[in-house]
Amino acid sequence: MYTQAMDSMPTEAKPTLRSAEELQLQQRFDARIDDGQFIEAKDWMPEHYRKTLVRQISQHAHSEIVGMLPEGNWISRAPTLKRKAILLAKVQDEAGHGLYLYSAAETLGTSRDEMFEALHSGRAKYSSIFNYPTLTWADIGTVGWLVDGAAIMNQVPICRCSYAPYARAMVRICREESFHQRQGFDALLTMMRGGTEAQKAMVQDAVNRWWWPSIMMFGPPDDQSPNSEQSMRWGIKRVSNDTLRQKFIDAAVDQAKVLGVTLPDPDLKWNEQRQSHDFGAIDWSEFFSVVGGDGPCNRERLAARVKAWEDGAWVRDAASAHAQKQAAKAVAPRQAA
Repeated sequence: MYTQAMDSMPTEAKPTLRSAEELQLQQRFDARIDDGQFIEAKDWMPEHYRKTLVRQISQHAHSEIVGMLPEGNWISRAPTLKRKAILLAKVQDEAGHGLYLYSAAETLGTSRDEMFEALHSGRAKYSSIFNYPTLTWADIGTVGWLVDGAAIMNQVPICRCSYAPYARAMVRICREESFHQRQGFDALLTMMRGGTEAQKAMVQDAVNRWWWPSIMMFGPPDDQSPNSEQSMRWGIKRVSNDTLRQKFIDAAVDQAKVLGVTLPDPDLKWNEQRQSHDFGAIDWSEFFSVVGGDGPCNRERLAARVKAWEDGAWVRDAASAHAQKQAAKAVAPRQAA
């Protein structure tokens, strides 16, 4: 569902090239990147490139899985059977997205167990947006409209990521995310056009609470993003944080007018010279506090993931035992022959 700029992570030192052969491999790699070619899992790549991808793809996968929690919380409380079916399908999609992305990360030589251990121990991050609570049904529509809308803005450029397995996974993910954004917008539109005054107020309240965290999803400003330049040089990242944020805000303003809601930023206004909207200052202290583990739901979300992992141990053990049994059956006829 949701990538977030990975630039809040500390910059890693680039490894020193150790031989003439490795220098040649580096030069070929750089030439392929400059030529716009894709890098496949079997191709040589610099270790720092590999580590950057593992961090970004695993964080993206974790965000998809953790992102199921605030919405799954509302499946049993959806107002109609139609909305229940839509939300159930959406949460199921997010699980699938997480699996696509874990598989893509595994092609880089890291195991799924390693990625889960990093998440459960708190060493790996996920999108800050999922550390906010969904208090009302309007929150679910707002998450679809704003959060999925920001996710699509972030993710479409990744379809051209230089690492081919990641890029291929993102093509399908983006197609499904576009439906998620539309269903969220439709849910809000239904409430704003046919709902009671209390329901309309509920929508406005949800927009007020989710607007600023949504535009934080694009990550810190470009001048505070230490890894951004290298990621763009490698073609992992195609568009800067600030450019994506501006594009999202410009689109959201027009969509808010259709809905009939007010975006909670008194400084939001059209700049004729820039042909874009000016907007108010973002509270980056809140962003870094949430990323650092001090958001409204950080502990709750992580505890839920750890509990699900522990409760599912018997399923993993059973699947492993079954696989071993099937492997033994396959070997027995060959040994008899």
